[in-house]
Amino acid sequence: MDDIHASCPGYNVRIALEITAGQGSNLGYRFEQIRDMIDATKESDRLRVCFDTEHAFAAGYDIRTREGYERTFGEFDEIIGLKRLAAFHLNDSKKEFHSRVDRHEHIGKGYIGVEAFRLLMNDERFRGIPMCLETPKGPDLKEDRENLTLLRSLIQG
Repeated sequence: MDDIHASCPGYNVRIALEITAGQGSNLGYRFEQIRDMIDATKESDRLRVCFDTEHAFAAGYDIRTREGYERTFGEFDEIIGLKRLAAFHLNDSKKEFHSRVDRHEHIGKGYIGVEAFRLLMNDERFRGIPMCLETPKGPDLKEDRENLTLLRSLIQG
């Protein structure tokens, strides 16, 4: 990352490190690994994090219940810091918890379920942080409209 920053002198280029599912030899599936990458970068103030819901779930962060959700984001805040959170990739999981397999599913149709997304959509800490659908795509994006309708229906108040 230092090389990328060095190749962009005079620009305030930011990099968002995405949490991975932990497939194979991938790094970035533990919050500590992300923190260590940030700490190893000279201009670490230019690094942010993208929280992918399926990747986190596959990596062993259980966000399906309020307790697990709060524990996960409490750990994230303690280890990385919520101030570094730049974006969310929203997706359910085709694979079971802690599978370390990256397989995205439509919201509410996988192993994560709807409750995690209800918690996320109503979490005041994340207002203003971009949330992008990263779910399987059909030819007419009908599924995206369905996913967005479901997510919007979860917003309370």
